[in-house]
Amino acid sequence: MKLIHAFLVILAVAVAGCGGSGDAPDATAAGPTGDPIKVGVLHSLSGTMAISETTLKDTILMMVDEQNARGGLLGRPVEAVVVDPASDWPLFAERARELLESEQVDVVFGCWTSVSRKSVLPVFEENNGLLFYPVQYEGEESSKNVIYTGAAPNQQAIPAIDYLMNEVGIERWVLEGTDYVYPRTTNRILEAYLKQQGVADEDISINYTPFGHSDWQTRVSAIRRFGSAGKPTAVVSTVNGDANVPFYLELANQEVSADEIPVVAFSVGEEELSGLDTTPLVGHLAAWNYFQSVDSPVNSEFITKWKAFVGDAERTTNDPMEAHYIGFNLWAKAVEKAGTTDVDAVLAALPGTTTPNLTGGIAEVLPNHHITKPVYIGEVQSNGQFDVVWQTDDTVPGDAWSDFLPGSEDTEADWVTLNCGNYNTDTQVCSGQNYE
Repeated sequence: MKLIHAFLVILAVAVAGCGGSGDAPDATAAGPTGDPIKVGVLHSLSGTMAISETTLKDTILMMVDEQNARGGLLGRPVEAVVVDPASDWPLFAERARELLESEQVDVVFGCWTSVSRKSVLPVFEENNGLLFYPVQYEGEESSKNVIYTGAAPNQQAIPAIDYLMNEVGIERWVLEGTDYVYPRTTNRILEAYLKQQGVADEDISINYTPFGHSDWQTRVSAIRRFGSAGKPTAVVSTVNGDANVPFYLELANQEVSADEIPVVAFSVGEEELSGLDTTPLVGHLAAWNYFQSVDSPVNSEFITKWKAFVGDAERTTNDPMEAHYIGFNLWAKAVEKAGTTDVDAVLAALPGTTTPNLTGGIAEVLPNHHITKPVYIGEVQSNGQFDVVWQTDDTVPGDAWSDFLPGSEDTEADWVTLNCGNYNTDTQVCSGQNYE
């Protein structure tokens, strides 16, 4: 996987031969003309998060490629503008400002960690930019300027707890995370939920380690001790980035098997497993809204196109890639519906817009700027793929505010009727960003 270290690379893409989903290019058309529609790509291509984010940059380049093969958008070519914020959270804000103010992009697809999203949020709101955010996150947010195509806690974390509690019989819980906003907020939600389900304080262990943490011997030993109390124990992992590699290696070194203490991860997918010998990890779990192994015609087509685009039959797909696939197609549909790339017009067109996901269902943009998603629990297989062991019957609407945290259960986000992302249904007051 080649990392791009330059701060700015402008890629003008107008390539035929990689047709879109079911739409062949018009051979009689002259092709898109005029000023390009600029798509910003804001993903870490170096540093601790490059292991996860580089693939998302490539995904957007593929989507731009396919859009141009279909004739562009509004008859104009689409151009990707790629920057590398280098896993540096303040640098994310600088690069976002560069994209919006200097490059004047029409939309941005980017960020992975919540700290990077929080860093750029004021920049997007100040400049009235549009960000599609593709990764599961902690909720407790709804911005007019962000479309959240990753999972909210009720679309990943809560179903994972329910599965472990009801299907596996787990009674003791290790909430293990990287030390930043997503794991801390998610674990506050999960701790509150577990206690509402009758789990005692002494049966919940919460721990955080820094980004890039590599010495897991002491911590894994502590997990083993916590799991030796005679109650079925599981690890719920919000460990992010390249720290996952030594974490899973140490689990294997200390022979912490899935039968003994299963780990369910929210940030480990096919890409993160591709560099590991997964044999000792067989049976450990991940909760996502997409797996490469899901059997559907649209997924098979996407995987074939992806491998051809990157020229590597071994490259995997993963959940945040699907979120970018969904997000790009939703944005393109909204632009066509609005007849313009103007952010306000596109934002007005997005709620209610639908597009196929890769698992055979439909994703819809909701008034709270989240989308509908199915939920899957997958078991790690020896080939680095996941075998789906559980899934929801239908798609689940993303909930911006948790029903399990004090203050949040009375909060609603609605950018269609209420024009507010933080509306208190008790006091009927909108706090924070609103556009009434």
